[in-house]
Amino acid sequence: MTVGSPSATRPRNRRQLIVDAAGRLFSERGFHAASMEEIAARVGITAAALYRHFPNKYALFAECAHTMADRLVVALDALPPEAEPADVFTALVRVTVAHRASGGVYRWEARYLNREDRRLLRSTFAHVVARVSETVRHEHPLPDEQLRVVAALGAIGSLTMHHTSIAQRRVEELLLDCALRVVATDPAADPGSGRPVELPALPVPRSRRGEILAAAVPLFARDGFTAVTNGQIARAVGLAPSALYRHYPGKVDILAAACLQAAGLLAQAVDRSLHGVTDPREAVGLLAATYVAYSFEHTALTSVAEAEFAGLPADLQRPLVQAQREHIAVWEQQLRLARPELDPRQARVLVHAGFGVVVEAGRSLRWRDGPGRRAAVTALVVGALGL
Repeated sequence: MTVGSPSATRPRNRRQLIVDAAGRLFSERGFHAASMEEIAARVGITAAALYRHFPNKYALFAECAHTMADRLVVALDALPPEAEPADVFTALVRVTVAHRASGGVYRWEARYLNREDRRLLRSTFAHVVARVSETVRHEHPLPDEQLRVVAALGAIGSLTMHHTSIAQRRVEELLLDCALRVVATDPAADPGSGRPVELPALPVPRSRRGEILAAAVPLFARDGFTAVTNGQIARAVGLAPSALYRHYPGKVDILAAACLQAAGLLAQAVDRSLHGVTDPREAVGLLAATYVAYSFEHTALTSVAEAEFAGLPADLQRPLVQAQREHIAVWEQQLRLARPELDPRQARVLVHAGFGVVVEAGRSLRWRDGPGRRAAVTALVVGALGL
């Protein structure tokens, strides 16, 4: 075979190479910020060559989303029907770890799929949940089986949403143990969070700037930042579109303000919850209860902050990255005091797994709020953390 031959320049798995590169870029930058030219460059081909495989960016994005879900199905279908929960979760963990860089496509970007593709994706994940539930049912006949399974999958999938560097074998063991603990947790059990959580309320808009922010957040949450126009935001507050620029330089600055508001509310909630607490196990329970309450109370704001963060310019991301690091550092410190055998990286992976439990359990409950639901999700988070 010569270097210049077609078979040398056109690998048989080029389509898969494209999907893998695109999945990583969509996860890093978001659907709208990623370009076909950049994807082509990562694969080492021209944009024209890329378009021979995919007619447009949406078609490529949809295949990325379905590919990640299909990999989970293939891994499960390869197991015998009598497989134990440990075997089932090991298969899912290995797929997730192997494709960590592209998993964010499903977690936050799947909302950009059209109705039919969303239906197909939901159907695929319903198959995954049903298969895992069947295995868990025999081993752990506890209430809320589906909620426990979805929460365990959220713990595993959390690895795709952060960049903590940790050896493959260690993270696989950590996530496997975490998932098994979650499905073995009774959601009706007392999570031991101690005193009740008191959340700070959203500030009442007392200026045009505040009104614009309050109107924009639910629009961003419903339709996605890119799809929302200045005209929509302006109409929601009774302004002409041009008048927005007297309060915000651009739409992205409204998004940045929403993300900062979310970070500020969470920081205030944590400060209130941990005030005067000295026992680390109680502190971790309160952190879990606070994060769950915050997520249910401010669902639109938190979903916008988490889903749209990657689309912010680097200078607007910096204060948010710092706020996130400070928040995780509090969890990490208290978790390591409660579980001294954990090193910093292990603790950080588990903290993110706890966040993943909240996200997927909350979605499963359609964020329908109530004390019982908050307590159930909190119990699952505490279980994920190994307390």
